[in-house]
Amino acid sequence: MSFSLRRTSVILVATCALFVTTGISFAQQRSYTADDYAHAEKFMGYNTNPMVYHAVRPAWLPGDRVWFRDVGPDGTEFVIVDAASGKREPAFDHAKLAAALSTAASAQTPYSANKLPFNDIELSEDGKSVSVTVAGAGGPPRRFKCERDGSSCTQERRGGGGRGAAPGGRGPARNDVVSPDKTQTAYIKDWNLWVRDLASGKETQLTTDGVKDFGYATDNAGWTHSDRAILIWSPDSKKIATYQQDQRNTGEMYIYETKVGHPQMQALKYPLPGDKDITMIQRVVIDVPSAKAVRFQMPPDQHRSTLCDDIVCRGSEWADVQWTPDSQRVIFVSTSRDHKDENLRIADAATGAVKDVMEEKSPTQFESGQGRVNWRYLGDTNELIWFSERDGWGHLYLYDFATGKLKHQITKGEWAVQQLVRIDEKAHMLYFVATGREKGDPYFQHLYSINTDGNNLKLLTPEDANHETVFSPSGKYISDTYSTADTPPVSVLRDLNGKVVAENAKADISKLIASGWKAPERIVVKARDGKTDVYGMLFKPTKMEPGRKYPIINHIYPGPQGGSVGSRSFSAARGDAQALAELGFVVVEIDGMGNPTRSKAFHDFYYGNMGDNTLPDQIAGMKQLAAERNYIDIDKAGIYGHSGGGYATADAMFRYPDFFKVGISEAGNHDNRVYEDDWGERYQGLEVKKGDGTSNYDDQANENIAKNLKGHLLLAHGTMDDNVPPNNTLLVVDALIKANKDFDLIMLPNRRHGFGNEPYMVRRRWDYFVKYLAGGEPPKEYELKPPANPFGF
Repeated sequence: MSFSLRRTSVILVATCALFVTTGISFAQQRSYTADDYAHAEKFMGYNTNPMVYHAVRPAWLPGDRVWFRDVGPDGTEFVIVDAASGKREPAFDHAKLAAALSTAASAQTPYSANKLPFNDIELSEDGKSVSVTVAGAGGPPRRFKCERDGSSCTQERRGGGGRGAAPGGRGPARNDVVSPDKTQTAYIKDWNLWVRDLASGKETQLTTDGVKDFGYATDNAGWTHSDRAILIWSPDSKKIATYQQDQRNTGEMYIYETKVGHPQMQALKYPLPGDKDITMIQRVVIDVPSAKAVRFQMPPDQHRSTLCDDIVCRGSEWADVQWTPDSQRVIFVSTSRDHKDENLRIADAATGAVKDVMEEKSPTQFESGQGRVNWRYLGDTNELIWFSERDGWGHLYLYDFATGKLKHQITKGEWAVQQLVRIDEKAHMLYFVATGREKGDPYFQHLYSINTDGNNLKLLTPEDANHETVFSPSGKYISDTYSTADTPPVSVLRDLNGKVVAENAKADISKLIASGWKAPERIVVKARDGKTDVYGMLFKPTKMEPGRKYPIINHIYPGPQGGSVGSRSFSAARGDAQALAELGFVVVEIDGMGNPTRSKAFHDFYYGNMGDNTLPDQIAGMKQLAAERNYIDIDKAGIYGHSGGGYATADAMFRYPDFFKVGISEAGNHDNRVYEDDWGERYQGLEVKKGDGTSNYDDQANENIAKNLKGHLLLAHGTMDDNVPPNNTLLVVDALIKANKDFDLIMLPNRRHGFGNEPYMVRRRWDYFVKYLAGGEPPKEYELKPPANPFGF
């Protein structure tokens, strides 16, 4: 087939990004200088974050103590605070440890007490030493164990069968799983499950029939994969609940390395919507002393969860499985392929016999909360806490576990439980995070307590802010860090009544403000229906020119599992939104209908119609803002986003070509038939092919409407993206070529999914909007230069 393009050039750039460009710029208004870009760069996170002092992230230690790294104008201090007494003390002798570590690491320049070369510490169980990771000078990071009194530091040497963080810290993720009694650890080797005795180092193979594509405890959802073992130990440390994952008939996805010589191909097991054979799991319990495997007496289960599009959601916890306290039975939930049917079941660990307890169906898709699975078995009373949105809002329900019958609804009202974070069975008390109950921003998270009978609901975090809370190991205290987009964080410790018992730190942003920084404006606009409030952020130049009208750019992420704004907590930079605004734009982020954490109807608004992408809400909100603010030029509207935002950006340019004039689409999943199965089948539904060859997936596919493009579109993708494979973008490229449309393309060799914040990509993004939306000429090849470490070590 032949085709023609009006202007095509291919340039190999020094950063190994391949750029293909077509298009003609319109009349230029002014030339931008390197100084203009340097001014914008001052608002990037690597420049703004170091000007925020005393913004801490506490981590709990045994004994109801927290530690945190406190950065102030004079340097860094590591601190421990005791919740019971409020006592605050250094985590170690900073001066002596700096000297000892300098010697142990053979540092060319001795470390200083207030600028140590690590961010995290791991306190030993006896509390006498800390372990730290020091970045190597041209080599791999090294691990050191230092006495807290600074008397000595020695390099740690680890290896074999999985490793990771010691207790009491935020260390590196580990691939093995330690037993509750801390005597042994389980890990994967050669597709089989093994255990290692932590005292002797002796390794024992537990399974022998694991083979490639049919291995035990495998972590592979297609779009995400690792070497960690997915399993849960029984409370008595004698049994392991896990699965054998069957991918033998699962289709593959292929990506290629770019290099001189023969390229290396990576083949990934990657099921797609509509595939006859997808990844399945065969549930099993392994008796560790006898190395005997007991298979559950049931057909293979779907590789699904009640929470996300994986069986492990944003962490390493296999959350839809729970042991009974006596270690005799396993409680679990089977999720149907389309996420409409949930079956809670219990299996006998000795025989594998399975019994159904209760079932819930959803006409759209079921989820058990946000960020955490919210169902729990209560062993003391043989009851079940269950999360459901059956009344239109996310709430907690109490069931009789023996009969599977509902006893009563625990929480109720036009607000939503997000996470059940703690249960005090003896006190019959639940602690949970919810949104929308308090006046103001419905996305602010607050912590509450309530009795299991539904009485005595209590707000524990009353400040009008977004609260990030974590319970102490004993469950007696709560670490609470609260803030808003325009108020800096305060970190406190609370008791179970919400009373503040100690203040950890209060962030100081005076230097940030003195630099010219201004917080984004929190906005509320009406959705497409003209009635529903939708919320967002607006970024505008810190120095506005009177009478000037500014193009408006929408930074979008449509969900459905998240939104454009993200966290409502304070951040000195939200990507490059403010930096982009400094170049003469108004940038908005709006959480439209179809995003989570509000009502069920709000979240499911465009279920089965993923091509909606919240775009009618975005347009309605942008038009409202322009009507209220005469400095916005609504006739010059742009849009950009990454991943789902990349999908929405191209969709916006094709579906609303007269409104959006310029778009930058990065790593977009442009047709969910070529993105992982669990995503599309959850939110679009199972694919149904009609007699005429059409499908219920046709309208969500960007390549089918690419012919509508009128404005300037830049597509970008990493060639080694194993989350959203690059053929997603190439399908759109092919359609644009067939339609004889001008467009621009950057393919970044050997990049995975997360290239959006690379300096080169950020600069090209700025250039594109400056040239085609502002009508200016960007400085040639401006280079953003983030420091190797913003704290100077």
